[in-house]
Amino acid sequence: MSSIVTERGILHYESIGRGRPVILLHGWINSWDVWRDSMVTLAKTRRYRVYALDFWGFGDSATGAEDSDATFQVSSYVEMVHQFMMTLGIQKAPIIGHSMGGTVALSMALEHPDRVARTAIVGAPVVGSSLNPFLRLSGYNLIAQLVWRYPFIRDNIMKILLAGDSREVKAMIFRDVQRTTMESFFRSIGDLRATDLRSRLDTLESPVLGMYGVKDNIVSPSNAGLLTSGSRIAKIVMMNHSRHFPMIDEPDRFVAALQEFLNDDGAGD
Repeated sequence: MSSIVTERGILHYESIGRGRPVILLHGWINSWDVWRDSMVTLAKTRRYRVYALDFWGFGDSATGAEDSDATFQVSSYVEMVHQFMMTLGIQKAPIIGHSMGGTVALSMALEHPDRVARTAIVGAPVVGSSLNPFLRLSGYNLIAQLVWRYPFIRDNIMKILLAGDSREVKAMIFRDVQRTTMESFFRSIGDLRATDLRSRLDTLESPVLGMYGVKDNIVSPSNAGLLTSGSRIAKIVMMNHSRHFPMIDEPDRFVAALQEFLNDDGAGD
């Protein structure tokens, strides 16, 4: 287990492989572990040094309780990634993000284009209104407090949302939510709900890959259309047999599409 000290506390990450750096960002109420199998596969190519980060308030990173209003916003997570790259001396790298992590990755490409070689977003909202209604409601303080006070409410909602997912996905989510604080739970999704990157997509300077599960009920796959209509350099891969976690639902096709994107025209420069 590796970590660095940032302005808002400990940032935990895992890394594997040798070669060009690639940074992976997880989604809401997840941790770096969502990328475990993908990391191993990418590392076996001996072309990449793969880093998977835990956002503040998730996994094994700091809870950020001393500055909770700002710590769990998309913009703060962008700066977290930026600090991570500066600390480790990573000048420029592809950034891959799932769900909320994809929104952070896309925002990073907009805010720090000199640091991002290319961006891949997986089941990520370009606009917050595309989130499942249950997730949008979780961003309200009173509702979040109710859910946290009565965990059976949270667990039942999760069972409804994950009804069609594999045992692996369900076990992962129920495990990771136990390590999530109430502050990070509702403040991060509340900020994500208010996010709208559509008007800035045409300013993207590096290639973008959008990967969406056709059966995704957490983030609408219609975001794929938003991405291509807003940016002429965006490429889309629709995962026909996937829900919100294509890296688990269709691992071979997922990694193959990711490798093709990373290998295209010197992605790791």
